[in-house]
Amino acid sequence: MDTQQLYFLNDIGKQKPESIRNRSAACPFCDKEHLTDILATDGSIIWLKNKFPTLQDTFQTVLIETDNCEDHIATYTEEHMRKLMQFSIQHWLHLQKNEEFASVILYKNHGPFSGGSLHHAHMQIIGMKYVDYLENMEEENFQGVIVQKNERIELNISERPIIGFTEFNIIIDNISYIDEMANYIQQTVRYVLIDFHKGCSSYNLFFYYLNGKIICKVVPRFVVSPLYVGYKIPQVSTKLEEVKIQLTQYFTKEKDEIIHKKTE
Repeated sequence: MDTQQLYFLNDIGKQKPESIRNRSAACPFCDKEHLTDILATDGSIIWLKNKFPTLQDTFQTVLIETDNCEDHIATYTEEHMRKLMQFSIQHWLHLQKNEEFASVILYKNHGPFSGGSLHHAHMQIIGMKYVDYLENMEEENFQGVIVQKNERIELNISERPIIGFTEFNIIIDNISYIDEMANYIQQTVRYVLIDFHKGCSSYNLFFYYLNGKIICKVVPRFVVSPLYVGYKIPQVSTKLEEVKIQLTQYFTKEKDEIIHKKTE
């Protein structure tokens, strides 16, 4: 068996509900009374086993972020965003200690080009028995043009992206800085949805634990380049400095007030 490859269970996959494109479909996450295999909760946040585990040799779980089907990261209150990040990161890191898994991943899909199937905001935590995701990563994938940096946190734009074109990296080296990371993630997501390429409908969040650092990579999503699909050749934007200037504005008080009005 190729230990760096996952196997998709098609018979289970074809049973999964879809509500991103089919907005008239019933939302299973809104039907709280019928949720099963719940692992942990914190208010409206629910962590439970995935009802449709499509990946062989994995432990698949879903983290429902909110009880509001139309709410999402860009619209959360600061308090809820911090609670969500504390909850999700702590459970991810705890599951990572389980020796049954070669590695554990935490990620999020949002929008029609993100690879997700359900509209209701959620994340996923997956324990993989044989795949170690860090074998595919290099430190240079998380380095680049500095947007913001202090003694607690760094936000940069990848100069050596994993897939391209533009990838934002938010990095802390101490779990006590999660609240600040939550703010950086939220502001970066708002930038992606509102101003990046005049507004991008889709993005992913990917979390990594690398050399003692907790990293969140925010990736705006479009149709994947054929150069990457066919040749694994990533591309990087020539406008990183312009993107940096735009994104920096999201960390000023005046801009933040405007953003809140746009996302209400």
